[in-house]
Amino acid sequence: MKIFSIFGPTASGKTNLSIELAKKINGEIIGVDSRQIYKHIAIGTAQPDHHQLSEVKHYLIGELNLDQKISAGKYMNMIDKAISNIIHKNKIPILCGGTGLYLKTLKDGIFSGSKTNLSIRKNLEKKYDSGNMVEMLEELKKIDPTYAEKVHVNNRQRLIRALEVFKITGKPISENFQSENKKSIYSENIETVFLKNSLINLEKSISQRIDLMFENGIVEEVLKIKEMDLDISHIKYIGYKEVCDLIDRRISLTEAKEVIYFRTRQYAKRQLKWFNNQQFDYVIDLEIDKPNRIVELLAGKA
Repeated sequence: MKIFSIFGPTASGKTNLSIELAKKINGEIIGVDSRQIYKHIAIGTAQPDHHQLSEVKHYLIGELNLDQKISAGKYMNMIDKAISNIIHKNKIPILCGGTGLYLKTLKDGIFSGSKTNLSIRKNLEKKYDSGNMVEMLEELKKIDPTYAEKVHVNNRQRLIRALEVFKITGKPISENFQSENKKSIYSENIETVFLKNSLINLEKSISQRIDLMFENGIVEEVLKIKEMDLDISHIKYIGYKEVCDLIDRRISLTEAKEVIYFRTRQYAKRQLKWFNNQQFDYVIDLEIDKPNRIVELLAGKA
């Protein structure tokens, strides 16, 4: 069975296209997005709305509590479980998202040392931030001289991660990278579709989406999150900080929209750069192809 994975930058029309395809081929949709998986931030992360969710069954949308953290490996396991459920119902799974790391994990795997231990990481972060980075690099040189050559003392993230992997697995991170990758059990069935679009077109869609976010009540959504008094810094979704600043009257509505637009545009540029360096089974140019033609094309290959 073919499993379509429809990926593209933010505001490229992935959701609507996936829904139309699902209706055409008797499919169900699995979200592959590091932010849309969370509850209570549906407007801020542009999750499918109630009508869209009623049209086609979705998985991994609004599923986790805001204070929960998730790794790429765990997300992959959740996707595999959802795929199994859909296949068991004699329907076709359709993956839809913009988080490229998760797509790469599904297709190519992720090394076995990818697990995270928050307690270990926090201790390492505290040690680094206390000025012990040279000592930490010397420690890495002893346990993994190969990888240490690639890590600069000022590269906080890589240095901490390398030491964290060793403390979790007992093996150097360079050995973990060489070990057998863990990938989706359905990796051979996944056919990748990239929705290519120009930055100019995306800019228009992003602007329209931001206006719609405020019309739909993102301010009220953020107020409810603030009332929960939770640490959601791990989610890092665009719009939350700006709306908080608006609520606290540090910026105006116009300024909030401008900053959200700028940050979203920069994010879309990074996504485009990443996707353009990947290999896909189908690359569909949205400046040339119409959504209904794309649906017909993919449906014919199901």
